[in-house]
Amino acid sequence: MKGGRSAGPERPASSPLTRVFVYGTLRPGERNAEVAARGGPFGAVPARLTGFRLLHLSPEAYPGIVPGPPDGVVVGEVLTYAPRDWPRALLLLDALEGVHDTPPLYRRAAVTVTLEGGASQAAWTYVYADADRLTRPGAVLLPGGDWRAWPDRERPGVGER
Repeated sequence: MKGGRSAGPERPASSPLTRVFVYGTLRPGERNAEVAARGGPFGAVPARLTGFRLLHLSPEAYPGIVPGPPDGVVVGEVLTYAPRDWPRALLLLDALEGVHDTPPLYRRAAVTVTLEGGASQAAWTYVYADADRLTRPGAVLLPGGDWRAWPDRERPGVGER
């Protein structure tokens, strides 16, 4: 399968999968890249995720992805951590993304991404979980799938979603 959703269940946090596909504020050079870096050193490779739609949320000033059509594309990077650093990185990333909030803001899901160069790779990503929010004003579909191309993305402080 070239990119897209995983057909199987989520893997536990202790799994050897130590990669995460990021598409917004966690991307290198963005306002929460520092949060990703606190998890430990990582390699970053440009990648694309298919089968999802990217939205910008305003006034929150952060993006979210949701399942979309098979030709939907989201642009980002895959961050790969060393296995020894992954538990710390996962705690920080899950906290930022509100995975354990009630209700959760995002849910962590296993996906397959396409790396620059065409190879496929399994990774985690964060899928927006607040379906009601998407029906209110300020949820804007970004047809190009690249949050960095969105001109109206305000910049709250580091550590804010």
